[in-house]
Amino acid sequence: MRIFRYYEAVPTEFRGAVVAIGNFDGVHKGHHQVIDEAGRIARASGAPWAVLSFEPHPRRVFDPQGEPFRLTPFRTKARHIEELGVDAMIVLHFDAEFSRLSADDFIHRVIINGLAAHHVVSGYDFVFGYKRTGDCELLLHVGKTQGFGYTCVSAGLDEGGTPFSSSRVRQLLRDADPLAAAAVLGRPFEIDGRVEPGDGRGKAIGYPTANLHLGEYLRPATGVYAVRAGVDKGTETIWRDGVANFGNRPTFAGDDVIFEVYLFDFDDNLYARHLRVELIDFLRREKKFDGVDDLKAQIALDCQQARHILDNQPAK
Repeated sequence: MRIFRYYEAVPTEFRGAVVAIGNFDGVHKGHHQVIDEAGRIARASGAPWAVLSFEPHPRRVFDPQGEPFRLTPFRTKARHIEELGVDAMIVLHFDAEFSRLSADDFIHRVIINGLAAHHVVSGYDFVFGYKRTGDCELLLHVGKTQGFGYTCVSAGLDEGGTPFSSSRVRQLLRDADPLAAAAVLGRPFEIDGRVEPGDGRGKAIGYPTANLHLGEYLRPATGVYAVRAGVDKGTETIWRDGVANFGNRPTFAGDDVIFEVYLFDFDDNLYARHLRVELIDFLRREKKFDGVDDLKAQIALDCQQARHILDNQPAK
């Protein structure tokens, strides 16, 4: 998949594409339906298949002091979109100036003049332009007069009739239910980052951990998780089972909330390596122990429970 940062710089071979437009944070099952519909139309028409998205997320621009909320920061979102088979991803820089672009200007500058889009696809709730005045009806109307097709994809629903949504995934993760979140996403929720040096306490008690800073990522419920971690080895990712703790380590009177991952049967040095960590299941809430021995005994039980859970999960 090719990635372009400016709509004005898209090469000729990717102009005239069928373009799925949206923020697509999470790239969940509902987003899949929008992007896959663009792919179906692209294949039928012999046009390139593209996704148009925005970085940073508009919510961060309008609320810069708000709590972290991203399910898929750019690197992770791009990887999941690429896995769907998309040919090109156009990532527009979203800032205060861009937010003042009218809906009509967005259509003419970006969709028509910039991309020469053959067809546009969006979700039913997609809005755009200054004060969110652009919507599906506007895209349909302008498309008819300016020569591009438009498809509005209705809400994707689970078997119980509840819509797939990024806000639903966020709430499930805050509620310590990664299994339900995975059912909406179509895969486990994943935290992706570079391993940072820690204070060495895990290694001192026999459970060395890889520490990740969550950055833009939504903060899931604090506690202990069964995880599956992908260790970046160049072009290859090696997956290992393990446990992770997200919290402030009350036994050691910690202040900062950190994400620590212990991988089973693994003794390689992970510092500065890239790690992808999937939250498979929630084991327990974080708690303060009377001492290191009690903590070690509980970690052993956590590992035993996690191994049992992960042994019954499909291998990567």
